[in-house]
Amino acid sequence: MTEHTPHADPADPQPTRLLRGGEVHSPADPFATAMVVEQGRIAWVGSEGAADAFAQGVDEVVDLDGALVTPAFTDAHVHTTSTGLTLTGLDLSGAGSLAEALDLVRAYARSRPADRVLLGHGWDAARWPERRAPRRDELDEAAGGRPLYLSRVDVHSAVVTTALLSEVTGIRDRAGFRDGEPLTRDAHHAVRAAAFAAVTPERRAEAQRAALRHAASLGIGSVHECGGPDISSPEDFTALLALARQGEGPRVFGYWAERDPGRARELGAVGAAGDLFVDGALGSHTACLHSPYRDADHTGTAYLGAAEVAEHVAACTEAGLQAGFHAIGDAAVTAVVEGVRAAAEKVGPARVRAARHRVEHAEMMTPATIAAFAELGLTASVQPAFDAAWGGEDGMYADRLGAERARTLNPYAAMLKAGVPLAFGSDAPVTPLDPWGTVRAAAFHRTPEHRISVRAAFTAHTRGGWRALGRDDAGVLVPGAPADYALWRTGELVVQAPDDRVARWSTDPRSGTPGLPDLGPGRELPVCLATVVGGREVFVRPQG
Repeated sequence: MTEHTPHADPADPQPTRLLRGGEVHSPADPFATAMVVEQGRIAWVGSEGAADAFAQGVDEVVDLDGALVTPAFTDAHVHTTSTGLTLTGLDLSGAGSLAEALDLVRAYARSRPADRVLLGHGWDAARWPERRAPRRDELDEAAGGRPLYLSRVDVHSAVVTTALLSEVTGIRDRAGFRDGEPLTRDAHHAVRAAAFAAVTPERRAEAQRAALRHAASLGIGSVHECGGPDISSPEDFTALLALARQGEGPRVFGYWAERDPGRARELGAVGAAGDLFVDGALGSHTACLHSPYRDADHTGTAYLGAAEVAEHVAACTEAGLQAGFHAIGDAAVTAVVEGVRAAAEKVGPARVRAARHRVEHAEMMTPATIAAFAELGLTASVQPAFDAAWGGEDGMYADRLGAERARTLNPYAAMLKAGVPLAFGSDAPVTPLDPWGTVRAAAFHRTPEHRISVRAAFTAHTRGGWRALGRDDAGVLVPGAPADYALWRTGELVVQAPDDRVARWSTDPRSGTPGLPDLGPGRELPVCLATVVGGREVFVRPQG
């Protein structure tokens, strides 16, 4: 319940607000129950008794009624337009079989008679009893002969109809085209560009708004948009940044994946980074490996080598801009490390570390590359939901790599122990926007030795995203920090760690450790009641 005091001015978009009667997750006071927000920043955090002194001097008093207040989440890797198109369009991630997927295509084609190109996402043949991708003739029939683009769940390959293929000149001569198989590499990039060129500005804006609204409803206060010429378009990227500047939803920080720092700056990006591909993805057999796949007689695809990485990192460091790369396979990660180290030799290791360059995904890490990340100050922008979706003894990773290699993936505990900064994200629409689910996935990793505490995972998904931007003053509820926070309905607060003895002590009030929701498997995840960005409400859950 919110009480409006005589000090409130209805025309003031930034009222001074006192929140009280809840649980405030803050390192400034582990027992805080109240917080004051003023001019878009946290002004005070403390106890209920001390809150009385502020009650008469604020514009609004918010009775939290026991709600938990936390920093808003940051999703450090999102494709906003694609996420919105999936939310509002053809989502095949729930299809349990090839037949069901084709039925969904037929129904969607009937429902969108005016669309010049039909777009869909999320198929995963590894989960289907048929164990194969849709054939082109099956898609031609299901789509009624219309142009259709369906990206695999990892967005590193796609299946398309004959009508869409016919729109791309020379498609059969491009790398990654194999008749009868999903398109990868240059062939995939070309058909993706042709398909997304058919998205009208109105449809694009609708999708972007849908994605940002959904993010806000989940307590996400900022997203890192990963755009680039092989992923979206300059028009898509700049339109999203312009939409975000209206201040009606989460903050958007854009990364543009092109080896041209000047171009990234021109587009309004905070870095020439994000999905600047060094390799592809494991599911599409395009992640670049040192040793061949278990289920394919090759080692994947290398888009960039150490020399190109070094050149880009040096140029970005000289320009005062973040560099970054997409690297999943162990050979790709090695290329990044060798390249960044070469750049450090050229421009100086202190300058490289200070730039906080970043690597997206960084899944196949070794002790040597983990140590190099720490040495070079590289942030690992990672997606714990990947392990939840594809890890384990019988998961996709094991299919591609064999169980022994698969068990080495996403070693978050070792990375944190070595001092590698982690920033958590979803790579939506590859996996859904789901911040508490992401924290749970890291804390209950399918490989037990890679698990980290809920507190460490939560930090990686809040403060970690801000630190990945070079900001150490945000993502935490302390005086002076931006007032980006979320209110949650949840159960008892606990401290969960991989070692049960630590968890038991930490739940004792004498430990002074701020608690978080119990995220144990099967537990209900917290429900977002409101999300506030810069002191402005961007989401309020309807009552009832």
